[in-house]
Amino acid sequence: MALLLGHAAATVAALFCIIYFFHRRLSCRYPLLTDYPILGMLPEVLCNLWRIHDFATEVLKQKGGTGDFTGPWFTNMNYLFTSDPLNVRHVMSTSFHNYVKGPVFRDIFEAFGEGLAAADSEAWKYNRDLIHYLLKQKNFEGFLEKTVHKKVQSSLLPVLDHVHQQGSVVDLQDLFNRFTFDNICYIVLGHDPNCLSVDFPEVEIEKAFNEAGETIFHRHVVPKCVWKLQKWLHIGQEKKMTEACKTLDEFIYACIASKRKNLSKCIEKNETEETSDVDLLTTLMREGKEKGEEYDDIFLRDTVFNFFVAGRDAVTSALTWFFWLVATNPLVEAKILEEMKEKIGSNEKAMDVLSVEEVKKLVYLHGAICESLRLFPPIPFERKEALKSDLLPSGHGVNPSTVILFFLYSMGRSEEIWGEDCMEFKPERWISEKGGIVYVPSYKFVAFNTGPRTCLGKDVSFIQIKMVATAILHKYRLQVVEGYVAKPNLSIVLLIKDGLKVTIKKREM
Repeated sequence: MALLLGHAAATVAALFCIIYFFHRRLSCRYPLLTDYPILGMLPEVLCNLWRIHDFATEVLKQKGGTGDFTGPWFTNMNYLFTSDPLNVRHVMSTSFHNYVKGPVFRDIFEAFGEGLAAADSEAWKYNRDLIHYLLKQKNFEGFLEKTVHKKVQSSLLPVLDHVHQQGSVVDLQDLFNRFTFDNICYIVLGHDPNCLSVDFPEVEIEKAFNEAGETIFHRHVVPKCVWKLQKWLHIGQEKKMTEACKTLDEFIYACIASKRKNLSKCIEKNETEETSDVDLLTTLMREGKEKGEEYDDIFLRDTVFNFFVAGRDAVTSALTWFFWLVATNPLVEAKILEEMKEKIGSNEKAMDVLSVEEVKKLVYLHGAICESLRLFPPIPFERKEALKSDLLPSGHGVNPSTVILFFLYSMGRSEEIWGEDCMEFKPERWISEKGGIVYVPSYKFVAFNTGPRTCLGKDVSFIQIKMVATAILHKYRLQVVEGYVAKPNLSIVLLIKDGLKVTIKKREM
């Protein structure tokens, strides 16, 4: 009897597996990779994880730009991958209200809290309107310019001078990480931690941001049950995430408490006059008090964290890849320098750190930055979840709760979008015959997102990148260490694995 029951159970199990196998085959109509029994398509991803961005680009090209990915059985790790700009426009603009970040996104990106990057619906609209208001304050651009100018003049250039005098190799990415961290701390919190100094101090909070980003990427390539178990056991990558979030929260909440205390003192003394040098957190807290809806610590913490990721990580990535490309393309470097000389002049003192109005004149530099962002977008992929069934322009059907991953890195390498020379670094593709900037629809050039979620800090980012780029290029020639090849890291922000090692040479005037 027991033997018969055992055979029956085995038969039922086998039948169930066969039915489930064929169900997956039917539901996965456009497979990107080989769908192995039980393991799904995950094995090929894990085997190519070290080059995942280029691997995804190759696969999407072979499959016409869009296809299905299915993870291990019963993990619900199923995605629709796409690099088709028409699909991007449909999801991010045309049918915007049918596609959300969703609860799964917020679970994976838990460090972002309920801030702008993770919010949906009314919460997203409220956060976006508030941040738009903060960035459009009449004094903000002047405050930004003054902050960047001071940090370049008092820290960045002296550190580069020191490195030059020592004749040593420097990790330019680490240097930019420190620069942007100091900048964003001052812009958001009114506090400069002085990470960028000649002794290169180790700053725990700065390291925590990097580890949080790496863990979020890790959560995209392993089943949820695995990383949830790691989190529960407090092991592996999730242990780093827990410790990083603790460090980040302690730092941000301490800053919020200090701001509340200072603001209360100002109110008691009737010191309410506005100045041009007011950080975003202070402005936000004042705005809350004036509206009679004082923001709680959690809301402020989430807003500050989102500011940090947008204002630090993205700018660091953009600067690092820009200098990698310029250092390995001397003709582009020569043209940037020629434009600076032609439109700004060659006065040594005047050229140290350019103003906002001066950098806006540099069209070729703008093209070079756009070209760098095309090839190496700071956020290499974007994800959305469908609320209702839909049909994409590519002809692919979407079911409710389907997660769509847009590969921005792959889009920058698409011949259909950019032509046969898409792998070349050509700032000229951004410049018209009349010498102006060529307009490219944001659903094709998605470095700053597209549609209603277009990045509010786009102009702020360009200002910082241009001010830093011109200050460095005017005084120094950067030479990449011989034999070094830049490779993308594995994180939600596209940085260079192991940094960008360069030597510094004084430019002959």
